[in-house]
Amino acid sequence: MVSEIDREKLQVEYPCRWLYKVIGTDDNLIRQAISETVVDITCSVTYSNRSSKGKYHCLNLEVHVIDEENRTSIYEALKKHPHIKKVL
Repeated sequence: MVSEIDREKLQVEYPCRWLYKVIGTDDNLIRQAISETVVDITCSVTYSNRSSKGKYHCLNLEVHVIDEENRTSIYEALKKHPHIKKVL
């Protein structure tokens, strides 16, 4: 039996621009983590939002990805960085 999620799997045409939402507790440390993780790739980083009490900050990271493996490896590297709490 095929689930609804499997039937509606996102079809992405590569290469393309991809947007990650990167969340952490310090804006500058998130930017540092992005620069350490996304090396030799042209990217755009913009401020997105912060939590109501200012504890968490969210940045948009837009990057050109060449294939699924490239997109996933960037995601995994960001997710593992100690200054980053969440990647969407």
